[in-house]
Amino acid sequence: MEIYLDNAATTAPDPEVIEAILPFLTTHYANPSSAHAAGKRVKEAVDQARRTVAHWLGASPEEIYFTAGATEGINLTLSGAIQAYDLNHAITSRIEHKAVLQTLKRHEKEGDIETSFVKLDERGNVDLYHLENLLRANPRTLIALMHGNNEIGNLTDIHAIAVLAKRYNAVFFTDTTQTVGKEHFDLQDAGIDFLVGSAHKFHGPKGAGFVYINRKHQLKPLIYGGGQERGQRGGTENVIGIVGLAKALEISYRHLEATRNKVSKLKQYLVSKLAISGIEGICYNGESKSVENSVPNVLNVSFPCLGTGSIVAKLDQLGIGVSGGSACQGGGASHVMQALACEANKENVRFSFSKFNTFEELDHVVEAIVRIYESDPAAATHKAWKRIASWA
Repeated sequence: MEIYLDNAATTAPDPEVIEAILPFLTTHYANPSSAHAAGKRVKEAVDQARRTVAHWLGASPEEIYFTAGATEGINLTLSGAIQAYDLNHAITSRIEHKAVLQTLKRHEKEGDIETSFVKLDERGNVDLYHLENLLRANPRTLIALMHGNNEIGNLTDIHAIAVLAKRYNAVFFTDTTQTVGKEHFDLQDAGIDFLVGSAHKFHGPKGAGFVYINRKHQLKPLIYGGGQERGQRGGTENVIGIVGLAKALEISYRHLEATRNKVSKLKQYLVSKLAISGIEGICYNGESKSVENSVPNVLNVSFPCLGTGSIVAKLDQLGIGVSGGSACQGGGASHVMQALACEANKENVRFSFSKFNTFEELDHVVEAIVRIYESDPAAATHKAWKRIASWA
C-alpha cells in the first residue's frame, strides 16, 4: 500500500486537468505565435487561460504572465524590481524559500542591495512592529515575505504588510506558492506588487507557473529571445502547462471550501491519533498544528530521535512518502528549522495532505510510526501498538 503525504512538494494532476490538456497533445499542437488558423486557436487557449487565472485572483489579464514555475517568477520579480527601481535595500525573513534567499544573496554579493531580516517569534511569525521599524529606517525598500510557509505552514498577514508597504513607499513581493488555490485573493486593491504561483502545487502539471505583476510596474525581461508574454518572457509558450494550470486553478476554487474542510480535518485527525499513539515527546513546529494560523494541508511534527536511521527513511521503506530533516544522526536540519531553533534531538517530519488522501491512510501511517518505535530499542516509547490495534 503506497501512501503519498508530500503534497506541499507536488500534487497529483487532477483527472479533469489531464482531460483538458489532452487535445493540446494531439490535435491543437500548433505554435501560438503562428499566424495561421491552427496557431490562432492555440493562442486563444493561452489567452483564455490568462483570463481564468486573472478572474480567480481578482486581477486583470494583462497583469498575469506565464512562467516555468514559481522559482522563475521569484527570480523575475525580485531581480526585475531591484533593477527597474534602483532599490538598494531588501527586507525578508530567514524562513523564506531558498529561491528568495539565494536571489537576494546574489544581489547583495554583487553590491546591488543590503538585506535586513525581520524578527520572528518562537513559532516563526513575522514581528510586524520590527518590520515597521525596518521600513521606517529604509523607506522605498523591497519587501519579500511569503504568504504560506512551505515547511511549517505559517500564514503571514500579507494584508497588514501591504498597508505598511504603502505607508513607506515600499515594493511588496509575496511568495504565494503554497496558498494559490487554497486561499482567496482579490488583487484589485490588495496593495501587493508581485506574487507567484506554480501549477503542480494545486493539482496541475509541473513546469508551469505564473507571476502577477501589478499594472503600475514595468520590469525588464528575465528571458530574451521573443515577444511572448508581451515581451516579458521570450520563448514558445508551454501551452500544455498553461492550459493545465488554468484548469487546475478553476477546479481548486470551484471546490475550495470543500477541499479546505477535508484537508483541515485530515490534519486534526492526524494530530488526535498521534496524541494517543503512546509516543512520548511529540511536538509541532511553527503554527502547523493551528487550523486558523496555518495552511490547512501542512503539519510539521517533531519526533524523538530513533536509535538508528530516520523516520522519513523508514516510512519510505514502508511505501509512505513524507518529507523532513533530522539532526539525530548528524544530518542537518533545514534552514527553516534552524531559524526556529528547534530541539536538536528531534526529527522533523512534514506531512502534507491533498483532497485525494483519506482518514484510513492516516490510520495506517500512525500504525507504521508506532511499529517503527516499537522495533527501535533506543526509542523512548511504551507499548502503544496494543492501544492502536484496539481502534480497529
